[in-house]
Amino acid sequence: QVQLVESGGGLVQAGGSLRLSCAASRSSVFSIDDMRWYRQAPGKQRGLVATITSGGDTNYADSVKGRFTISRDNAKNTVYLQMNRLQPADTAVYLCYARGRNSVQGTGYDFWGQGTQVTVSS
Repeated sequence: QVQLVESGGGLVQAGGSLRLSCAASRSSVFSIDDMRWYRQAPGKQRGLVATITSGGDTNYADSVKGRFTISRDNAKNTVYLQMNRLQPADTAVYLCYARGRNSVQGTGYDFWGQGTQVTVSS
């Protein structure tokens, strides 16, 4: 199993910054491939914000390119999301996702964190 715990959310004024963290704990049979950040605003569908592969390749939603940076510390099994120049439209619950692979079974599984609230005031 893989458990994900997010932290770092909060209330910030427009133009400010926040850094989210997602720490993964896993059993020895699991490895972690892609890690992602999603967000979900009230009344809206969950959307992909950023992805980072185990090798460090990254991809971003157009709405956050140039403002958000995803990074990863494989030794700590932790993924980060640095969010700069935040806008009210960034207000959402941010959820961490990990694609875990069971090395014994050879199968992949999806794991989700509980989410952390980010609120950007105008």
